[in-house]
Amino acid sequence: MSNKIQAIRGMNDLLPEQSAQWQYFEGQMRQLVQRYGYAEIRTPVLEQTALFARSIGEVTDIVEKEMYTFADRNGDSLTLRPEGTASCVRAALENGLLHNQTQRLWYQGPMFRYERPQKGRYRQFHQVGIEAYGLEGPDIDAEVILLSARLWKQLGLREHVTLELNSLGSSDARAAYRDILVSYFEDHRAVLDEDSLRRLQSNPLRILDSKNSDMAPMLKAAPKLLDHLDSASREHFERLCGILDAAGISYVINPRLVRGLDYYSRTVFEWTTTALGSQGTVCAGGRYDGLVEQLGGKPTPAVGFAMGVERLILLLDTLALVPEDACPRLDAYMIGMDEAASKSVLLLAETLRDACPTLRIQVHCGGGSFKSQMKKADKSGARLALLLGEDELARNAVTVKWLREDRDQQTLPRQELAAELIELLDISA
Repeated sequence: MSNKIQAIRGMNDLLPEQSAQWQYFEGQMRQLVQRYGYAEIRTPVLEQTALFARSIGEVTDIVEKEMYTFADRNGDSLTLRPEGTASCVRAALENGLLHNQTQRLWYQGPMFRYERPQKGRYRQFHQVGIEAYGLEGPDIDAEVILLSARLWKQLGLREHVTLELNSLGSSDARAAYRDILVSYFEDHRAVLDEDSLRRLQSNPLRILDSKNSDMAPMLKAAPKLLDHLDSASREHFERLCGILDAAGISYVINPRLVRGLDYYSRTVFEWTTTALGSQGTVCAGGRYDGLVEQLGGKPTPAVGFAMGVERLILLLDTLALVPEDACPRLDAYMIGMDEAASKSVLLLAETLRDACPTLRIQVHCGGGSFKSQMKKADKSGARLALLLGEDELARNAVTVKWLREDRDQQTLPRQELAAELIELLDISA
């Protein structure tokens, strides 16, 4: 057995270049949700296991197979959160956020599921999501979808994703449809695979989401939930579609879209792409009007979505849609060419940072020959090097040497350096 300590399978390090891509996406998302009036909420990664068993559903794949669950020293069962919605509801209830008021919240952070790692799917993964509480009309469903559509436009993804819609109706309509569906599946029992047979009594709607190609013809002919909706849910869905039509948002109605979490009701949706092969869903959500009451609160309508950050970054990377300037590079690399100058460069850099807060400047530390320092300056990616040596100290000046552009080297008085750099680099003061 190797003594080498490595990252746990399915849990990945984000190296600096990747982190820059993430910061670009997270910046776009943060700016967007703030424009729509959503406030950030942060919840613990560790919750009581009962929270997810009660909300997601005890017979879902997540709870049965995928959660990281353990007993702590007090014997309490704890779970690393596999998704964000249940934690948001728990936090909102516990802290009185839903007391006779509406809330628009957003979150981001790591989630954990014990799945087979593959491209775009990991055991520690990150989600960004929004949740809106206390609003029951189709207008808030539309807002959630419109927000996500605007994000795709900002990222350059609008032509690469497709919106799929369905309605799961009320709990009573779903219960009646469940009986119809079970009867249909019983008549086709010979076609069902082992996983579907297991779900037949516990969660038959999830059979509709099977990817087993041998079952595809049978599933295509299965009774459709949309044909068995209650009148209120049908009206809600039709009004939602009308708003999306008016907004110019194209969509596909997918009667087999049921989502993998038990708390959904009425509207469900997914944004999918064909650019990533089998890992096609990049955002999913819907309405979950019963979840707040299920977790001990008063009946509260709610709707939201979550998107997997790793998968979105992969999509942006695959389509080369991350702007070059999304990975900010250094403006300047400062070098002290001798021992005396090395004592001055740190203080000079601080003076420049005070004068120009947007200036990205790195100081060479660790000594070395001038040649080796210049190699590191070039490797840093900085646009220019600021050189301070014996001559510069004597003249109270700094030499500017361009590293990426064919421009003349020049020596500038220290008192004018900040203003000159702002102009030379075309950056804000």
